[in-house]
Amino acid sequence: MTKDDLSDVSYEVDRSLAWITIERPERYNAFTGHTVDELIFCFKAAWADRSVGVIALTGAGDRAFCAGGDQKQRAESGDYGPTASGLFEIENLHRVIRDVPKPVIAAVNGVAIGGGHVLQVICDLTIAAEHARFGQAGPRVGSFDAGFGSAYLARILGDKRAREVWYLCRQYDAATMERWGLVNRVVPGSELRAEVRHWADEMLEKSPTALRVLKHSFNADSDSIGGIGSLAFASLDLFLESPEAAEGVEAFSEKRSPDFSKFRR
Repeated sequence: MTKDDLSDVSYEVDRSLAWITIERPERYNAFTGHTVDELIFCFKAAWADRSVGVIALTGAGDRAFCAGGDQKQRAESGDYGPTASGLFEIENLHRVIRDVPKPVIAAVNGVAIGGGHVLQVICDLTIAAEHARFGQAGPRVGSFDAGFGSAYLARILGDKRAREVWYLCRQYDAATMERWGLVNRVVPGSELRAEVRHWADEMLEKSPTALRVLKHSFNADSDSIGGIGSLAFASLDLFLESPEAAEGVEAFSEKRSPDFSKFRR
């Protein structure tokens, strides 16, 4: 893959700030397996580029940062579509965002839901537009992220709030998430990119080695969650083949409320 091959994601470098943008606004920037492959490629490109000091992740348009996995694709094919390796590499994407030795800013320009919410949780910093909304959707559509998406979220929000986010699948505004500690700064949507630029420029003035070591140090405390995540994704692979998971995605596709009552034990 080269930068010229990108279709779901765009990549540009502007004065040492790399912008990685999910370019699927017609699907609220939801990702397929191919989208994830391209995101991994872009993060590794920014990692390898010595001129890049800070990375920003965002979505195209002003409606969505990322709405998570593409449920329409899942309804059509039973998975998130073909990938270069034959594997759905979302777990590797989570790891590369954490492992890339440069600060990653989530520029949340709209809804950050489900797997899209997890992506901004994993980023080092989050700057959000005033109209952005945050939340999880897994238990509503027959899915879950029991790794960084839940355990690391609890380290940020605290156990009670993280359980609320996952168990109830509500959506929260940017001001609430700033108050809870998940968002660093909230600005008008028209000022989002400029604010990201300002934060990036402040970090670009700092020692890159110091920032790299600090990032690894911060991550070391929560790296054990990666092992939990591997178990969780193995369980998710099995769960997605079950009638219970099928009810979630079928209800989403049919635009109705799911009926999970028969699956209670």
